[in-house]
Amino acid sequence: MFKCDYTKLTLSFNEFHNIEANDMPQYGEFCLLELKDGRYTAGKWNPDDYKNKSSTKGDFIRGTADTVDAGEVAMWHSLERYDLTECLEDEEIGYINLGPEKDGIHTHQIKGFRAIKDGRFPKSEQYCLLILNNGELSAGRWDRWKRNSGTFIYAPALASHGMDEVWAWTALDADDIFEREEEAEREKRRENELNKNPTADPEKFKYGTDIDVYYEKALEKLRSEYPWATLTQMKKSLPYIITPRHGKYIFGRDEGKILNTRIIREWTDGSTADEFIDFLCEYTRESVKNSDPEKKFKYGLDVKVYLDKAFENVKKDYRWFDKTIAGKTWIYKIKQVGGDWEFVRKYGKKDNYSVVDCESAERFIEIVEYDYQNEALRANPVVASYKVPFGSIEIHGWYLEKYIFYRLKTGDYKVTVQAGDRVTGGSRDFFITPYCFEAKTYGEFLDRYLEIVPGASFGMEKEDLINNEDLKKFLGY
Repeated sequence: MFKCDYTKLTLSFNEFHNIEANDMPQYGEFCLLELKDGRYTAGKWNPDDYKNKSSTKGDFIRGTADTVDAGEVAMWHSLERYDLTECLEDEEIGYINLGPEKDGIHTHQIKGFRAIKDGRFPKSEQYCLLILNNGELSAGRWDRWKRNSGTFIYAPALASHGMDEVWAWTALDADDIFEREEEAEREKRRENELNKNPTADPEKFKYGTDIDVYYEKALEKLRSEYPWATLTQMKKSLPYIITPRHGKYIFGRDEGKILNTRIIREWTDGSTADEFIDFLCEYTRESVKNSDPEKKFKYGLDVKVYLDKAFENVKKDYRWFDKTIAGKTWIYKIKQVGGDWEFVRKYGKKDNYSVVDCESAERFIEIVEYDYQNEALRANPVVASYKVPFGSIEIHGWYLEKYIFYRLKTGDYKVTVQAGDRVTGGSRDFFITPYCFEAKTYGEFLDRYLEIVPGASFGMEKEDLINNEDLKKFLGY
């Protein structure tokens, strides 16, 4: 590691280029920028016309959805053309010139460096100049994951310099993104102060500030229609809580956390406690209606009965499926959760059980069937494949990437469809049931096959497949 004392280090930037003179960086060059308002930031040059080296139209990219228009920039200084390694290995060094100092040239000095290794972190969304462990210079916006960890975002697609890549950092000037974050922090502090002693509207909270009191009053009403109703069933819908906001208690729906911030959706459909109770009845009605234990556990409380029914249903088409394959991935039980009987499952032996939210025995059996079908396909090795050729196919904003038929060891077939857009994607396997192969003609086979893998949903219609002689032969027609 470098011997130089970063706390005493000053970098002097002496090779600025003037944009008004059409003196521009190379395409993709990362630069320190002096803005026309005197602030300093950094970014990678991205001209509108990359072939025109003197073009002043474009953006300096600082990160994902984070750019500075070239029209805001007065001068730039390269950050890419320097390696400070030799200087930083000298423990006496306290001042480094980046380019020769001369009379009449523009110079800017930066100091105040800190180090992550010493537990010194930027503020959230603060844009910083970085000295990397390899001696190079860079910059990035601090993306805090939690109190003592994060990364420096410097380019699109969340490209970043990790904490282990940075030797020292110092904040550049504040910008709109950082100032919004600072204002949000100030607002959070003001909100916390207001909420220390919240008040309660006597009409809205006439039954107090215990949310269960309101749920229990709503439960009494629901039981006149659904005798089996319970609080546990009601709270399967995203639960409402009573919490302070702006110094007053509110009813709000707890929607979990985003970036460590609790999201509460305030109830605004009424102004009295009884109106809220009526709202709770309607809000939780579907969850209660779909929790009838007689319908849900019509075959009793022995989960084996349900698993056996699912097994027999899957066995009809997946003929190689047997008891040695079933249940290796998911483990199912019927357990009491919050006082109610529930179907539960867990993935393998390490995970905890989670509730399988289904309204009927038949729906639970269907869920198990789907799990069993995937287990069956994984247990049947592929012996041959045929990749269907296609051009550009768009499916509801996604683009088809793969469409592959596979012959399995047992002589059965499956197809894999993969699609994606610019930022995400997914794939899915479909088993081609024996019923499809009972068709006497290839055209009739395709009619049956497209009921399983509809062309409108997965990109291939009958006319795309009917004349494919290679596929026809691969499928045995």
